Amino acid sequence: METPPLVNRIAKSKLVTINPGVYYPHDMYTFDLKDFLFKGLILREKDFRDALDDFDWTSLDGKPVLVQCSADAIIPLWAYMLVASKASPHASMVYCGTKDDLVTKVILQKAKTQYPPDTILKGKFVIKGCSDVELSPDVYSALTTYLVEHDARSIMFGEPCSTVPIYKRIKTT
Repeated sequence: METPPLVNRIAKSKLVTINPGVYYPHDMYTFDLKDFLFKGLILREKDFRDALDDFDWTSLDGKPVLVQCSADAIIPLWAYMLVASKASPHASMVYCGTKDDLVTKVILQKAKTQYPPDTILKGKFVIKGCSDVELSPDVYSALTTYLVEHDARSIMFGEPCSTVPIYKRIKTT
């Protein structure tokens, strides 16, 4: 009796695997306002504006930029606005906040580009959990929310051969 050929059911399935780690912004630039403080304490407007004029903004071309201040200083809101006005013509994105928040924003933006809403409708998705980079839980939450909002049929976590069910759309008549 002949043995039937092995069939890779996973490869034949219509599961779409999303690997958030491939969207990680390795080229991210952190613009630290600490480097522009007078005596490490305060931001002086004229000095700050002069330093921004001297900064090589072309070094940010195409990169996501994180604007933050790692020093314990009070930074006026207009300082973030000035940096954004200078960086935005060059950067792919300018974000003020934490690194994890920027990473989540970039990954979600890239996933939305690769999987626009019309490709999600009634699809079955696996969001990979293993990655070469450590990702915050917010990345997985944001991807799940995006898929649910656009009527994914099901969402699983893990690898296609071993998944944890996360969401299954309830059929409505």
